[in-house]
This record gives sequence, structure tokens and C-alpha cells, in this order.
Amino acid sequence: MIVEEKDLIAIEKQLGRRPRGVIAIANRCECGNPTVVSTNPVIEETEPFPTHFYLTCKSLNSAIGTLEASGLMKEYEERLATDEDFAKKYQGAHQDYLTRRNKYGTNEAITNISAGGMPTRVKCLHALIAHSLAVGPGINPVGDDALQRIGNWAKKSCLAEEI
Repeated sequence: MIVEEKDLIAIEKQLGRRPRGVIAIANRCECGNPTVVSTNPVIEETEPFPTHFYLTCKSLNSAIGTLEASGLMKEYEERLATDEDFAKKYQGAHQDYLTRRNKYGTNEAITNISAGGMPTRVKCLHALIAHSLAVGPGINPVGDDALQRIGNWAKKSCLAEEI
């Protein structure tokens, strides 16, 4: 989705700073504000930036922080170690992420680095959920599951927020 100046203004309010490297709006909330942006793999001409899908919504970020604090990431790590199918799907999510990001260029420093700990760890639910929101369900099993656990986050929070 095309990035308009009003999107950049909304993202700046969400993040508390001007966004860098934004190339597209990858997902929008029900209220129309950006939730996830796609960023260039290299920003400001030299800085490698592996996080192609970047979550911007404050209320969703907060809900994810609560999930991370609950110990859920350890549960996902255990599942990766014991559930071969889950681990295979997570490896596929890693490849999907790299393929989508590499359409916008590559950088040697981040060649095989995706986001969120993929493909062998669960390090950042924010990045994994951003991936799920950007590409839709069925690609990132961790992001999809975490989103289900959060429930309808838009109805709970950001629709009432003024950006």
C-alpha cells in the first residue's frame, strides 16, 4: 500500500519519532491507521535494517509486551524443539520473510537474518506478529498463534485512541 504524508504523520505519533526507511504500509488497523510498515533493508544509504515488517501501533505493541512477559516465548521455543511440523513452518516463515525483503535489495550484513529469532528461536513477538499481519495467516505460525491469543486488539484499544 502506498505511503502518504498522513501515514507518516500517524506513524510519527505512534512511535514518537519520524519513521525511517518506510517503503509501504503493510497492514492497516480497522480504524485506517498504519499498523505495520515495510522498510528498506538498508536505511540512510549504509545502515543494514533486517526488520522489513515493523510494527507501529502503540496499543498492539503494548498487548504483545504483555504476552512476552507471560513467558509465552519459552513455550514457543519448546514447541520448536519438539514439534517438527511447527519448526518446519517456522523455517518456511523465515524464508518467506527473506524473499519479501530481498525484493527491495540486499545487504551482506543481513543476508540470512530475518526477524524475531527466525528460524530457530523466538526472540521478538513484535516482529513475528508484524510479519503475520503483513502477509496474512498461514505463513508465520508463531505470529499467527500470538495474534489469536491477543484477540481483537483493534476493538480493545486503538479505535478509541486519537492519533
